[in-house]
Amino acid sequence: MAVVVVESPAKAKTINKYLGAGYTVLASFGHVRDLPPKDGSVDPEHDFEMKWEVAADSRKHVRAIAEALKSDNDLILATDPDREGEAISWHLTEALVKSRALKKDTPVKRVVFNAITKDAVTQAMKAPREVDMELVRAYLARRALDYLVGFNLSPVLWRKLPGAKSAGRVQSVCLRLIVEREMEIEAFRAEEYWTVSAELTTPRGQVFTARLVSLAGDKLEKFSLKDSTAAEMAVQAVTSRDLSVQSVEAKPASRSPAAPFMTSTLQQEASRKFGMGAKQCMSTAQRLYEAGHITYMRTDGIDMAPEAVMAARDEIKRRYGADYVPKSPRMYKNKAKNAQEAHECIRPTDMSADPAKLRLAEGDQRKLYDLIWKRTLACQMEAARLERTTVEIGSKDGQVGLRATGQVVLFDGFLKIYEEGRDDVVDDDDKRLPQMTQGDALEKRAVTPEQHFTQPPPRYTEATLVKRMEELGIGRPSTYASIVTTIQDRGYVRKDKNRLIPEDKGRLVTIFLVNYFRKYLEYDFTADLEEQLDDVSAGERDYKEVLDRFWRDFSAHLAETADLRITEVLEKIDEILAPHLYPPREDGTDPRVCPNCGAGRLNLKTARSGGAFIGCSNYPDCRYTRPLGADEADAELSGDGKLLGHDAGDPIYLRTGRFGPYVQRGEVTEDVPKPPRASLPKGWEIDSIDLERALTLLALPRKVGDHPEDGEPVEAGIGRYGPYVKHNRTYANLPEVEEVFTVGMNRALDLIAAKATRGGRVAAAPLRELGEHPSGGKVAVMAGRYGPYVKWEKVNATLPKGMEPEDVTLEQALELVAAKAGAKGKKKPPARAKTATKSKSASAAKAKTATKSTTKSATTKKPAAKRKASG
Repeated sequence: MAVVVVESPAKAKTINKYLGAGYTVLASFGHVRDLPPKDGSVDPEHDFEMKWEVAADSRKHVRAIAEALKSDNDLILATDPDREGEAISWHLTEALVKSRALKKDTPVKRVVFNAITKDAVTQAMKAPREVDMELVRAYLARRALDYLVGFNLSPVLWRKLPGAKSAGRVQSVCLRLIVEREMEIEAFRAEEYWTVSAELTTPRGQVFTARLVSLAGDKLEKFSLKDSTAAEMAVQAVTSRDLSVQSVEAKPASRSPAAPFMTSTLQQEASRKFGMGAKQCMSTAQRLYEAGHITYMRTDGIDMAPEAVMAARDEIKRRYGADYVPKSPRMYKNKAKNAQEAHECIRPTDMSADPAKLRLAEGDQRKLYDLIWKRTLACQMEAARLERTTVEIGSKDGQVGLRATGQVVLFDGFLKIYEEGRDDVVDDDDKRLPQMTQGDALEKRAVTPEQHFTQPPPRYTEATLVKRMEELGIGRPSTYASIVTTIQDRGYVRKDKNRLIPEDKGRLVTIFLVNYFRKYLEYDFTADLEEQLDDVSAGERDYKEVLDRFWRDFSAHLAETADLRITEVLEKIDEILAPHLYPPREDGTDPRVCPNCGAGRLNLKTARSGGAFIGCSNYPDCRYTRPLGADEADAELSGDGKLLGHDAGDPIYLRTGRFGPYVQRGEVTEDVPKPPRASLPKGWEIDSIDLERALTLLALPRKVGDHPEDGEPVEAGIGRYGPYVKHNRTYANLPEVEEVFTVGMNRALDLIAAKATRGGRVAAAPLRELGEHPSGGKVAVMAGRYGPYVKWEKVNATLPKGMEPEDVTLEQALELVAAKAGAKGKKKPPARAKTATKSKSASAAKAKTATKSTTKSATTKKPAAKRKASG
């Protein structure tokens, strides 16, 4: 028998079905080794030596593989068919050699397949090869570069720019794109322009709309009608003249389908159509791939296997008829930036399997598979045939000219099942026009001017950001999702209505890096470095030469920043961000004059704990401060704050402090050094706070009633750990802040009783209920102190790193529970006195059998593998 190693247990389970009993299929759970997160893991002084260690949570997986090799002396590495997959195979081999689990005569083979189907897997097993060390070296180069940048540049940020978290080789360049787009938007000044349209009637009584395109014999440009006066004159010119059809021109046209999906286009389309983030899209696609439904989802390629093309054509003919099948197959080719990631396109493994046939349980999987299936069939369908019509309309004297355009779909072709989405929708002249002929007199029903303003460039969505990164040559398919996720996790960017908006800390980091490490944030430099790494993967460049060239210049730049003073850095950033930090005031006064004392000047300051803020130069005489993100409208919350009104003679203020906005009753005096205060709960917007809401907060804790057993009060409030109900010393959490103000006695008593009966623990509501366990009982995803976990009866199984609570399926949960239960069963019993030889021998044999069974179960049945490292 042979031991086959893949990344994830889901993949192992599917492959095990195809290979049968002659193979032991185990999961490595992603990378088994990584660079320790400490200085010195990559040593530039010693030929860039890299010090690897097996991760703590990976040791058990390596041990399981080593144990299996004791009886099955044949190792087959079947990790994913890309650079990361090659690196995982190499790492595992190295770890097994180091632990002496691999013998000198142990055959080690590498197999790859682009889809997890029986045919693909069995064919791959017939064509093994060795680990591709060129791909491994490309991985080592990327990993070393990312380490050298992250572990050397991030500390510079921490020292020179308090509040900054980290920098990265590609992550920081991606952040720059978002910040620069936001600065473009802020610098944008809208220009007014007008258009004129006329609603006209044909001799047959049919109504249509035409727009004014020429006036006084001159063609109208975008800004020809600059104001309402010019627009009104144009309206009068049209109204005062008789109009007729000058010409009608109909031209045939066609639209061809989009190419099949590769990684970037799949992420873009999933974002446009479903609002899926890049991470969510790739997580869903991973599960579809591991279940054998689609081909590998990290690819730069758009070509399709010939047998898949023919299968798609057959399915199109069967479903829609021969008219929808082009005479010759459509072949798509692109010049991939990185040959090692230019696999086949992302497509279904079975063209006849529509979403209804697969009966996918998860909504995200159904939607994404439907998208992939339709796009794949559409790319092999006949083009749509259209007729585009242009009608020119004018007056006899030639002073005014109007135009109407439209189109008719003569044959829908691929549009029957799929049309590619667009990021920024514009008006298409796709309306159908009534029948007209040259010379037809047209009646005017209405002539209407319309005011417009030029629009700033739109903020990036995850889709348009990935598209822009791809255009610039920044990043690769396996890195897009992790890069976009990282800048959000760091708090540098937030997503609002699917648009990416830079936070102020993201701006500060970008401005600092652009000023002091400009070369390394240049788009061309980053793209050129990516191409060098691609050359390494193609065997055309030595990876240590790439590292050495990069490190010589980069270390010199690091040395130059050693003497930078924080004040110097802040002054530079303050100067560059001045238009954002100090926008013009409505009254025309200097926006940098302190609104509190009227004498000091506002400037950028930092605090060790809280990062950067705006403060007055007259400190400590004037203690005015405001957060970076606050504008002049919010400035009144600093200092004296905003007076909301009075209650029982006390002023009620809305203020902002070191820990965020809060409401306060009364003033600070010698007699009352700490007046009543209440922080705004998470999710409460400052604009929504009025006197009534402030008083409800200040009235907390709220008495719900008296406990029926001892008469002591039961209260509801908001504490350090969120909303709660309380009786004596027993606290029970509430799931929602709003429930603090509405919770009744029955609900409060139930929560408190549940807390008491569980020895101080509240019966927490599950994040998701997944269904019934085959042995009975609910299976659910819970929120725990140390992260989310799966719960069944008394078994609690922590979710592996990289697995999101919303992504867990019932099948994966059952595998986790089974593995956890098996792990418990493997624990050695406490030492006991010696018993009879026969009894001891029988117990040992039984334990050995149980351990072997449990090990195989635990290593083949576990949740999806850890996410691959980004480049």
